[in-house]
Amino acid sequence: MQKSIKGNYFSKILLLRIIFSYICETMKNMKQTSHARACAKINLGLNVVKKRSDGYHDIETIFYPIPLYDELTILPAEGDVPNCQLIIEGLPIDCDTKDNLICKAYNVLAENFNLPPIVAKLQKTIPMQAGMGGGSSDAATMLCLLNDHFSLNLSDNQLENFAKTLGADCPFFITQNPSYATGIGEVLTPIPNLHERLKGKHILIVKPPYHVSTKEAYSLITPCEPEISCNEAILQPIESWKNLLTNDFEKSVFAKFPHMQQLKNTLYQLGATFALMSGSGSALFGIYETEPVDYQSAFPDCQVFLRTL
Repeated sequence: MQKSIKGNYFSKILLLRIIFSYICETMKNMKQTSHARACAKINLGLNVVKKRSDGYHDIETIFYPIPLYDELTILPAEGDVPNCQLIIEGLPIDCDTKDNLICKAYNVLAENFNLPPIVAKLQKTIPMQAGMGGGSSDAATMLCLLNDHFSLNLSDNQLENFAKTLGADCPFFITQNPSYATGIGEVLTPIPNLHERLKGKHILIVKPPYHVSTKEAYSLITPCEPEISCNEAILQPIESWKNLLTNDFEKSVFAKFPHMQQLKNTLYQLGATFALMSGSGSALFGIYETEPVDYQSAFPDCQVFLRTL
C-alpha cells in the first residue's frame, strides 16, 4: 500500500514536470509582442524589356533599400477577432483591411502552419502608389515577423517563395539586399559593394499629391531591350548614372503629369548627382553628395523625406 502511494506521488510529480516544461517551451516560442521595420525601396534604372504571353511584363531594374520605414507590430489577439486583425495608424490606406497584403501574408502562412489569431498594428509612413514598394515591404516583413514570433524556422529562400505568391517585388524585401531584378521583378541577383558605394550619401524623396496607376503606366509602354543594362550601368561611377540609368515609365508618366518633370529638374537644381522616378511613380528621388539646403520650400504640396544612406 505504501509503495503504491509513493508510486502515485512520483507519477504525479513527473506529470507536473512534463506539463511545466511544455508550458515553458510554449511561452518561449510565443512571445507576447514582436516588432519590425519595413523599409521602402527605389529603382536605380528600370527597363521594360518585353510583354509576356501571360500579360505581365519582363523588366530589368536595380532594387535598392532606403531608410524610410513603416513600423509593424504583432501581438496575441484577445476575444472574438478575425485570424489577423489589422489596425492602421499614420497615413490612411484606401482598401479593406482584409484585402491588405499584411493579412494576406498571414493567411499564406496560416494555410501551412497552425497559427493562432493575432493583432497586427501598422504605423504607415511610406507613401502609397509611389513606386516605393511600401505594401510589398509590409507583406514581406509580416512573413519574417511571423516566422520569428512562432519559431517556424523558415529559411530566407522559403520565405521568398511564400513572398512570390503575394507580389513580384515582395521577395526582395525578405533580405533587402541591393539586387539586380529580372523576370517580373522576382528573379534577384545581389549586387555586392553597392551599399558601400552609396554609404553616407543623402537621398531626397519627393512624392507629389497624386497617384500613378501602375496598370495604366504599363499600358502606355512599348517594351524594348535597353542599350545598356542596369546591371552594367550600375558598375560605372555614380556621376555617369545620369546618362546611363533611365526609367522607361518616365516618358509616358511625365507626359500625363508635366509637373513631375519639373520636380525632377528641381532635384538636379538642388545639386543631385543622380535623380529618377521610382518604379511607375509617382515618387521621385535625388542622390546627393552633401545635404541639400532649402529643399522643403522647393516642393510645395509634396511629401518630402531626406535620409542618409
